[in-house]
Amino acid sequence: RIGINCGPLIAGVIGKSKFIYDIWGDTVNVASRMESTGQPGRIHVTENVFLRTKGLIEYSDCVEIEVKGKGLMKTYFVE
Repeated sequence: RIGINCGPLIAGVIGKSKFIYDIWGDTVNVASRMESTGQPGRIHVTENVFLRTKGLIEYSDCVEIEVKGKGLMKTYFVE
């Protein structure tokens, strides 16, 4: 399963002796929700991604799902 969203986020390196690069923010959390509510072997995207890539990528019909902390969201699967 792969979940994709697009939008603003915060990224940075954290740690004192062992450094880790990480990203944070609502955009990241929603992408994680796309992954967790997706289907094995498929790519699940938000409406933001769909609107930016329609015509370039073939998608399934819209699927509305309940996303924790966000309510109902329009989502799509890459065909």
